[in-house]
Amino acid sequence: MPVPDVPRTAPSRTAPAPRPSRRFLVASTHAELVAASWRRSAAALPAPEFLAPVELSGPELEGYRRAHPLSRAMPLFRELLGSLADDGTHLLAVCDAAGRMLWVEGHRGLRGRAERMNFVAGARWDERHAGTNAPGTALALGHAVQIVAAEHYNRLVQPWTCAAAPVHDPRTGRLLGAVDITGGDHLAAPHCLALVRATARAAEAQLAADRGGSAGGWSLSALGRDEALLTGAGRRLRLGRRHSEILVLLAAHPEGLTGDGLAAGLYGCERAVPPVTLRAELSRLRRLVGPLLGSRPYRLCAVVETDAAGVERELAAGDLRAALDRYDGPLLPLSEAPGVCRLRRLLEDRLRRAVLGSGDAGALQSWADSPWGEDDLEVWERLLAALPESAAHRRSVAVRARLLRATFAQPVRR
Repeated sequence: MPVPDVPRTAPSRTAPAPRPSRRFLVASTHAELVAASWRRSAAALPAPEFLAPVELSGPELEGYRRAHPLSRAMPLFRELLGSLADDGTHLLAVCDAAGRMLWVEGHRGLRGRAERMNFVAGARWDERHAGTNAPGTALALGHAVQIVAAEHYNRLVQPWTCAAAPVHDPRTGRLLGAVDITGGDHLAAPHCLALVRATARAAEAQLAADRGGSAGGWSLSALGRDEALLTGAGRRLRLGRRHSEILVLLAAHPEGLTGDGLAAGLYGCERAVPPVTLRAELSRLRRLVGPLLGSRPYRLCAVVETDAAGVERELAAGDLRAALDRYDGPLLPLSEAPGVCRLRRLLEDRLRRAVLGSGDAGALQSWADSPWGEDDLEVWERLLAALPESAAHRRSVAVRARLLRATFAQPVRR
Protein backbone atom coordinates (compact mmCIF):
# COMPACT_ATOMS: atom_id res chain seq x y z
CA MET A 1 0.00 0.00 0.00
CA PRO A 2 1.69 3.25 -1.04
CA VAL A 3 2.19 5.83 1.68
CA PRO A 4 2.07 9.48 0.57
CA ASP A 5 5.51 11.02 0.11
CA VAL A 6 6.39 13.61 2.71
CA PRO A 7 7.19 16.92 1.02
CA ARG A 8 10.79 17.87 1.72
CA THR A 9 11.64 21.56 1.87
CA ALA A 10 15.19 22.58 2.73
CA PRO A 11 15.10 24.78 5.81
CA SER A 12 16.43 28.32 5.48
CA ARG A 13 19.40 29.43 7.58
CA THR A 14 17.48 32.50 8.67
CA ALA A 15 13.96 31.11 9.10
CA PRO A 16 12.55 27.88 10.53
CA ALA A 17 11.23 25.26 8.16
CA PRO A 18 7.48 25.55 7.60
CA ARG A 19 5.46 23.21 9.80
CA PRO A 20 3.22 20.71 7.97
CA SER A 21 -0.46 21.52 8.13
CA ARG A 22 -2.72 19.57 10.46
CA ARG A 23 -4.58 18.28 7.40
CA PHE A 24 -1.37 16.79 5.98
CA LEU A 25 -0.47 15.23 9.34
CA VAL A 26 -3.88 13.58 9.57
CA ALA A 27 -3.59 12.24 6.02
CA SER A 28 -0.08 10.93 6.67
CA THR A 29 -1.14 9.25 9.91
CA HIS A 30 -4.10 7.58 8.19
CA ALA A 31 -1.89 6.31 5.36
CA GLU A 32 0.51 4.81 7.92
CA LEU A 33 -2.44 3.20 9.73
CA VAL A 34 -3.66 1.58 6.52
CA ALA A 35 -0.16 0.46 5.54
CA ALA A 36 0.33 -1.21 8.93
CA SER A 37 -3.03 -2.94 8.56
CA TRP A 38 -2.05 -4.23 5.12
CA ARG A 39 1.13 -5.69 6.60
CA ARG A 40 -0.89 -7.51 9.27
CA SER A 41 -3.34 -8.72 6.63
CA ALA A 42 -0.60 -9.94 4.30
CA ALA A 43 0.91 -12.03 7.10
CA ALA A 44 -2.37 -13.91 7.53
CA LEU A 45 -3.95 -13.65 4.06
CA PRO A 46 -1.45 -13.79 1.20
CA ALA A 47 -4.15 -14.10 -1.48
CA PRO A 48 -5.40 -10.76 -2.88
CA GLU A 49 -8.98 -12.02 -3.38
CA PHE A 50 -10.96 -14.24 -1.03
CA LEU A 51 -14.26 -14.60 0.79
CA ALA A 52 -14.51 -14.00 4.52
CA PRO A 53 -15.54 -17.26 6.24
CA VAL A 54 -19.08 -17.69 7.55
CA GLU A 55 -18.94 -19.29 11.00
CA LEU A 56 -22.48 -18.91 12.37
CA SER A 57 -25.86 -19.33 10.75
CA GLY A 58 -29.43 -20.33 11.48
CA PRO A 59 -30.51 -21.03 15.08
CA GLU A 60 -26.89 -20.95 16.30
CA LEU A 61 -26.49 -17.37 15.05
CA GLU A 62 -29.86 -16.34 16.46
CA GLY A 63 -29.06 -17.69 19.91
CA TYR A 64 -25.59 -16.16 19.95
CA ARG A 65 -26.63 -12.65 19.04
CA ARG A 66 -29.70 -12.74 21.26
CA ALA A 67 -27.39 -13.37 24.24
CA HIS A 68 -24.77 -10.82 23.16
CA PRO A 69 -24.56 -7.55 25.17
CA LEU A 70 -24.81 -5.45 22.00
CA SER A 71 -28.31 -6.80 21.35
CA ARG A 72 -29.48 -4.29 23.97
CA ALA A 73 -28.02 -1.46 21.89
CA MET A 74 -29.58 -2.49 18.56
CA PRO A 75 -32.69 -0.26 18.94
CA LEU A 76 -30.34 2.70 19.42
CA PHE A 77 -28.16 1.73 16.45
CA ARG A 78 -31.27 1.48 14.26
CA GLU A 79 -32.58 4.81 15.53
CA LEU A 80 -29.33 6.68 14.85
CA LEU A 81 -28.16 4.89 11.70
CA GLY A 82 -31.27 3.10 10.45
CA SER A 83 -32.38 5.95 8.20
CA LEU A 84 -29.03 5.70 6.42
CA ALA A 85 -29.42 1.94 6.06
CA ASP A 86 -32.90 2.35 4.59
CA ASP A 87 -31.89 4.76 1.83
CA GLY A 88 -30.57 2.03 -0.48
CA THR A 89 -26.97 3.25 -0.43
CA HIS A 90 -25.80 2.25 3.07
CA LEU A 91 -25.66 -0.83 5.27
CA LEU A 92 -25.69 -0.87 9.07
CA ALA A 93 -23.49 -3.62 10.51
CA VAL A 94 -22.66 -4.65 14.07
CA CYS A 95 -20.01 -7.23 14.96
CA ASP A 96 -18.70 -8.85 18.13
CA ALA A 97 -15.19 -8.45 19.56
CA ALA A 98 -13.90 -11.29 17.35
CA GLY A 99 -15.20 -9.60 14.19
CA ARG A 100 -18.20 -11.91 13.70
CA MET A 101 -20.99 -9.99 12.01
CA LEU A 102 -24.08 -10.15 14.24
CA TRP A 103 -26.36 -7.90 12.19
CA VAL A 104 -26.09 -6.57 8.63
CA GLU A 105 -29.15 -4.48 7.77
CA GLY A 106 -30.22 -2.22 4.93
CA HIS A 107 -31.96 -2.19 1.55
CA ARG A 108 -32.41 -5.69 0.13
CA GLY A 109 -30.66 -4.84 -3.15
CA LEU A 110 -27.56 -3.51 -1.41
CA ARG A 111 -27.51 -6.47 0.97
CA GLY A 112 -27.61 -8.73 -2.08
CA ARG A 113 -24.46 -7.07 -3.44
CA ALA A 114 -22.77 -7.37 -0.04
CA GLU A 115 -23.64 -11.07 0.16
CA ARG A 116 -21.43 -11.71 -2.87
CA MET A 117 -18.38 -10.89 -0.71
CA ASN A 118 -19.82 -12.65 2.39
CA PHE A 119 -20.54 -9.39 4.21
CA VAL A 120 -23.36 -11.16 6.02
CA ALA A 121 -24.39 -11.98 9.57
CA GLY A 122 -22.28 -14.83 10.91
CA ALA A 123 -19.17 -14.04 8.80
CA ARG A 124 -15.76 -13.17 10.31
CA TRP A 125 -14.54 -9.68 9.36
CA ASP A 126 -11.58 -9.26 11.68
CA GLU A 127 -8.29 -8.47 9.90
CA ARG A 128 -7.02 -12.05 10.11
CA HIS A 129 -9.99 -13.33 8.12
CA ALA A 130 -11.06 -10.38 5.96
CA GLY A 131 -8.02 -8.12 5.72
CA THR A 132 -8.08 -4.35 6.12
CA ASN A 133 -11.66 -3.13 6.59
CA ALA A 134 -13.29 -0.61 8.92
CA PRO A 135 -14.87 -2.90 11.54
CA GLY A 136 -11.92 -5.31 11.62
CA THR A 137 -9.30 -2.57 11.78
CA ALA A 138 -11.29 -0.62 14.38
CA LEU A 139 -11.28 -3.75 16.56
CA ALA A 140 -7.54 -4.21 16.03
CA LEU A 141 -6.68 -0.61 16.92
CA GLY A 142 -9.34 0.16 19.51
CA HIS A 143 -10.57 3.38 17.89
CA ALA A 144 -12.80 4.58 15.06
CA VAL A 145 -11.51 4.00 11.51
CA GLN A 146 -12.62 4.89 7.99
CA ILE A 147 -11.45 2.67 5.11
CA VAL A 148 -12.00 4.04 1.61
CA ALA A 149 -12.26 1.95 -1.59
CA ALA A 150 -8.78 0.72 -2.61
CA GLU A 151 -7.55 0.94 0.99
CA HIS A 152 -9.27 -2.43 1.54
CA TYR A 153 -6.80 -5.32 1.39
CA ASN A 154 -9.25 -7.67 -0.33
CA ARG A 155 -9.81 -6.68 -3.97
CA LEU A 156 -13.40 -7.94 -3.79
CA VAL A 157 -14.14 -5.29 -1.13
CA GLN A 158 -12.45 -2.34 -2.87
CA PRO A 159 -15.65 -1.01 -4.52
CA TRP A 160 -16.92 -0.25 -0.99
CA THR A 161 -16.20 2.38 1.65
CA CYS A 162 -16.90 1.93 5.36
CA ALA A 163 -16.54 3.64 8.73
CA ALA A 164 -16.64 1.85 12.09
CA ALA A 165 -16.08 2.49 15.78
CA PRO A 166 -15.50 0.01 18.63
CA VAL A 167 -17.97 -0.30 21.51
CA HIS A 168 -16.72 -1.08 25.03
CA ASP A 169 -18.40 -2.23 28.21
CA PRO A 170 -18.77 1.09 30.10
CA ARG A 171 -18.12 -0.58 33.44
CA THR A 172 -15.13 -2.81 32.74
CA GLY A 173 -13.70 -1.32 29.55
CA ARG A 174 -13.98 -4.73 27.85
CA LEU A 175 -14.28 -4.63 24.06
CA LEU A 176 -17.77 -5.77 23.03
CA GLY A 177 -17.62 -5.26 19.27
CA ALA A 178 -18.01 -2.50 16.68
CA VAL A 179 -20.71 -0.58 14.82
CA ASP A 180 -20.20 0.10 11.10
CA ILE A 181 -21.77 1.83 8.14
CA THR A 182 -20.83 0.55 4.68
CA GLY A 183 -21.64 1.92 1.25
CA GLY A 184 -20.14 3.75 -1.72
CA ASP A 185 -17.61 6.57 -2.14
CA HIS A 186 -19.97 9.14 -0.57
CA LEU A 187 -19.09 7.60 2.82
CA ALA A 188 -15.56 8.98 2.52
CA ALA A 189 -16.76 12.27 4.03
CA PRO A 190 -15.33 13.02 7.51
CA HIS A 191 -18.78 13.42 9.07
CA CYS A 192 -19.48 9.69 8.50
CA LEU A 193 -16.60 8.75 10.79
CA ALA A 194 -17.79 11.27 13.38
CA LEU A 195 -21.31 9.80 13.13
CA VAL A 196 -20.28 6.21 13.91
CA ARG A 197 -17.97 7.41 16.69
CA ALA A 198 -20.84 9.35 18.30
CA THR A 199 -23.15 6.34 17.85
CA ALA A 200 -20.68 4.06 19.64
CA ARG A 201 -20.40 6.54 22.55
CA ALA A 202 -24.20 6.78 22.75
CA ALA A 203 -24.43 2.98 22.89
CA GLU A 204 -21.90 2.85 25.74
CA ALA A 205 -23.91 5.49 27.62
CA GLN A 206 -27.09 3.44 27.18
CA LEU A 207 -25.38 0.25 28.35
CA ALA A 208 -24.14 2.12 31.42
CA ALA A 209 -27.66 3.34 32.17
CA ASP A 210 -29.04 -0.18 31.71
CA ARG A 211 -26.77 -1.43 34.50
CA GLY A 212 -28.99 0.47 36.91
CA GLY A 213 -28.31 -0.26 40.56
CA SER A 214 -25.10 -2.19 39.87
CA ALA A 215 -23.33 0.97 38.80
CA GLY A 216 -22.15 1.66 42.35
CA GLY A 217 -20.44 -1.72 42.74
CA TRP A 218 -16.77 -2.54 42.24
CA SER A 219 -15.35 -4.49 39.32
CA LEU A 220 -11.82 -5.59 38.50
CA SER A 221 -10.75 -6.32 34.91
CA ALA A 222 -7.48 -8.27 34.69
CA LEU A 223 -7.94 -10.73 31.80
CA GLY A 224 -5.60 -9.97 28.93
CA ARG A 225 -4.26 -6.92 30.78
CA ASP A 226 -0.81 -6.36 32.25
CA GLU A 227 -2.30 -3.67 34.50
CA ALA A 228 -5.76 -4.25 35.96
CA LEU A 229 -8.62 -1.75 35.71
CA LEU A 230 -10.58 -1.14 38.93
CA THR A 231 -13.97 0.52 38.51
CA GLY A 232 -16.35 1.63 41.24
CA ALA A 233 -17.56 4.53 43.38
CA GLY A 234 -17.61 6.68 40.25
CA ARG A 235 -13.90 6.08 39.56
CA ARG A 236 -11.79 4.17 37.03
CA LEU A 237 -8.31 3.32 38.28
CA ARG A 238 -5.62 1.76 36.13
CA LEU A 239 -3.43 0.00 38.68
CA GLY A 240 0.29 -0.67 38.59
CA ARG A 241 1.42 -4.27 38.17
CA ARG A 242 2.08 -5.03 41.84
CA HIS A 243 -1.19 -3.43 42.95
CA SER A 244 -2.97 -5.41 40.21
CA GLU A 245 -1.50 -8.64 41.61
CA ILE A 246 -2.54 -7.76 45.17
CA LEU A 247 -6.15 -7.06 44.23
CA VAL A 248 -6.40 -10.18 42.05
CA LEU A 249 -5.16 -12.33 44.94
CA LEU A 250 -7.44 -10.68 47.50
CA ALA A 251 -10.46 -10.92 45.19
CA ALA A 252 -9.77 -14.66 44.84
CA HIS A 253 -9.64 -15.01 48.66
CA PRO A 254 -12.67 -13.11 50.01
CA GLU A 255 -11.96 -14.50 53.48
CA GLY A 256 -8.69 -12.54 53.45
CA LEU A 257 -4.99 -13.38 53.59
CA THR A 258 -2.42 -13.00 56.32
CA GLY A 259 0.70 -11.01 55.59
CA ASP A 260 2.64 -14.25 55.13
CA GLY A 261 -0.04 -15.69 52.84
CA LEU A 262 -0.17 -12.58 50.67
CA ALA A 263 3.63 -12.40 50.52
CA ALA A 264 3.79 -16.06 49.41
CA GLY A 265 1.27 -15.34 46.64
CA LEU A 266 3.25 -12.32 45.48
CA TYR A 267 6.86 -13.39 45.94
CA GLY A 268 6.87 -17.15 46.60
CA CYS A 269 7.79 -19.06 49.74
CA GLU A 270 11.45 -19.40 48.78
CA ARG A 271 12.10 -15.70 48.34
CA ALA A 272 12.85 -13.80 51.56
CA VAL A 273 11.16 -10.39 51.36
CA PRO A 274 11.24 -7.99 54.35
CA PRO A 275 7.72 -7.44 55.77
CA VAL A 276 8.21 -3.71 55.38
CA THR A 277 8.27 -4.15 51.58
CA LEU A 278 4.76 -5.62 51.53
CA ARG A 279 3.46 -3.07 54.05
CA ALA A 280 4.77 -0.24 51.88
CA GLU A 281 2.98 -1.64 48.81
CA LEU A 282 -0.27 -2.01 50.75
CA SER A 283 0.06 1.50 52.15
CA ARG A 284 0.40 2.93 48.62
CA LEU A 285 -2.55 0.83 47.44
CA ARG A 286 -4.71 2.03 50.34
CA ARG A 287 -4.05 5.65 49.33
CA LEU A 288 -5.60 4.76 45.95
CA VAL A 289 -8.59 2.65 46.98
CA GLY A 290 -9.25 3.95 50.50
CA PRO A 291 -11.55 1.87 52.70
CA LEU A 292 -11.91 -0.84 50.07
CA LEU A 293 -8.70 -2.38 51.45
CA GLY A 294 -8.88 -3.81 54.97
CA SER A 295 -6.28 -5.41 57.22
CA ARG A 296 -5.90 -8.15 59.86
CA PRO A 297 -6.27 -10.12 57.69
CA TYR A 298 -5.70 -8.24 54.45
CA ARG A 299 -9.01 -8.32 52.58
CA LEU A 300 -11.40 -6.44 50.35
CA CYS A 301 -14.11 -4.73 52.39
CA ALA A 302 -16.67 -4.76 49.57
CA VAL A 303 -17.65 -7.27 46.93
CA VAL A 304 -15.42 -6.84 43.89
CA GLU A 305 -16.70 -8.55 40.74
CA THR A 306 -13.78 -9.79 38.63
CA ASP A 307 -13.87 -10.67 34.95
CA ALA A 308 -12.13 -13.95 35.81
CA ALA A 309 -14.94 -14.86 38.23
CA GLY A 310 -17.44 -14.03 35.48
CA VAL A 311 -15.81 -16.61 33.20
CA GLU A 312 -15.87 -19.19 36.01
CA ARG A 313 -19.55 -18.48 36.63
CA GLU A 314 -20.49 -18.98 32.97
CA LEU A 315 -18.53 -22.25 32.90
CA ALA A 316 -20.30 -23.46 36.02
CA ALA A 317 -23.65 -22.63 34.39
CA GLY A 318 -22.68 -24.63 31.31
CA ASP A 319 -22.71 -21.59 28.99
CA LEU A 320 -19.42 -22.09 27.14
CA ARG A 321 -20.06 -19.44 24.50
CA ALA A 322 -20.70 -16.80 27.18
CA ALA A 323 -17.54 -17.88 29.01
CA LEU A 324 -15.48 -17.50 25.83
CA ASP A 325 -17.07 -14.13 25.15
CA ARG A 326 -15.99 -12.94 28.60
CA TYR A 327 -12.47 -14.38 28.35
CA ASP A 328 -10.28 -11.56 27.05
CA GLY A 329 -7.02 -13.42 27.56
CA PRO A 330 -4.78 -14.83 30.31
CA LEU A 331 -5.00 -13.32 33.77
CA LEU A 332 -2.33 -10.58 34.13
CA PRO A 333 -0.27 -12.32 31.41
CA LEU A 334 3.10 -10.81 32.32
CA SER A 335 2.80 -11.41 36.07
CA GLU A 336 5.28 -13.83 37.63
CA ALA A 337 3.68 -13.76 41.07
CA PRO A 338 3.21 -17.46 42.04
CA GLY A 339 -0.35 -16.97 43.26
CA VAL A 340 -1.38 -15.15 40.09
CA CYS A 341 0.36 -17.74 37.88
CA ARG A 342 -1.64 -20.48 39.62
CA LEU A 343 -4.97 -18.66 39.15
CA ARG A 344 -4.09 -17.93 35.51
CA ARG A 345 -3.23 -21.58 34.79
CA LEU A 346 -6.34 -22.95 36.52
CA LEU A 347 -8.74 -20.69 34.62
CA GLU A 348 -7.11 -21.27 31.24
CA ASP A 349 -7.00 -25.05 31.78
CA ARG A 350 -10.68 -25.20 32.80
CA LEU A 351 -11.79 -23.16 29.83
CA ARG A 352 -9.63 -25.07 27.37
CA ARG A 353 -10.88 -28.45 28.65
CA ALA A 354 -14.46 -27.23 28.28
CA VAL A 355 -13.78 -26.12 24.70
CA LEU A 356 -12.15 -29.43 23.77
CA GLY A 357 -14.91 -31.47 25.38
CA SER A 358 -17.76 -29.50 23.84
CA GLY A 359 -17.45 -30.57 20.20
CA ASP A 360 -18.87 -27.09 19.46
CA ALA A 361 -17.28 -25.90 16.21
CA GLY A 362 -17.98 -22.25 17.06
CA ALA A 363 -16.31 -22.52 20.46
CA LEU A 364 -13.36 -24.42 19.02
CA GLN A 365 -13.01 -21.82 16.26
CA SER A 366 -13.06 -18.99 18.79
CA TRP A 367 -10.27 -20.61 20.82
CA ALA A 368 -8.22 -21.51 17.73
CA ASP A 369 -8.40 -17.95 16.41
CA SER A 370 -7.17 -16.42 19.68
CA PRO A 371 -3.49 -15.60 20.32
CA TRP A 372 -3.45 -18.28 23.05
CA GLY A 373 -4.99 -20.91 20.78
CA GLU A 374 -3.41 -20.24 17.39
CA ASP A 375 -0.69 -22.89 17.98
CA ASP A 376 -2.86 -25.37 19.91
CA LEU A 377 -2.67 -28.46 17.70
CA GLU A 378 -5.23 -30.45 19.70
CA VAL A 379 -7.81 -27.68 19.35
CA TRP A 380 -7.22 -27.30 15.59
CA GLU A 381 -7.56 -31.06 15.04
CA ARG A 382 -10.74 -31.18 17.12
CA LEU A 383 -12.08 -28.19 15.14
CA LEU A 384 -11.37 -29.98 11.85
CA ALA A 385 -13.30 -33.02 13.07
CA ALA A 386 -16.23 -30.85 14.22
CA LEU A 387 -16.64 -28.89 10.98
CA PRO A 388 -19.03 -30.28 8.37
CA GLU A 389 -17.56 -31.14 4.98
CA SER A 390 -19.54 -28.25 3.48
CA ALA A 391 -17.97 -25.59 5.73
CA ALA A 392 -16.44 -22.87 3.56
CA HIS A 393 -13.31 -22.51 5.68
CA ARG A 394 -12.71 -26.23 6.34
CA ARG A 395 -9.82 -26.36 3.89
CA SER A 396 -7.96 -23.50 5.63
CA VAL A 397 -8.46 -25.25 8.99
CA ALA A 398 -7.06 -28.48 7.53
CA VAL A 399 -4.01 -26.61 6.21
CA ARG A 400 -3.39 -25.01 9.61
CA ALA A 401 -3.71 -28.35 11.43
CA ARG A 402 -1.31 -29.98 8.98
CA LEU A 403 1.26 -27.20 9.46
CA LEU A 404 1.05 -27.51 13.23
CA ARG A 405 1.43 -31.29 13.05
CA ALA A 406 4.58 -30.85 10.96
CA THR A 407 5.89 -28.20 13.36
CA PHE A 408 5.39 -30.32 16.48
CA ALA A 409 6.33 -33.68 14.92
CA GLN A 410 9.14 -35.44 16.77
CA PRO A 411 11.85 -37.16 14.72
CA VAL A 412 11.72 -40.94 14.92
CA ARG A 413 14.65 -42.41 16.87
CA ARG A 414 16.50 -45.31 15.25
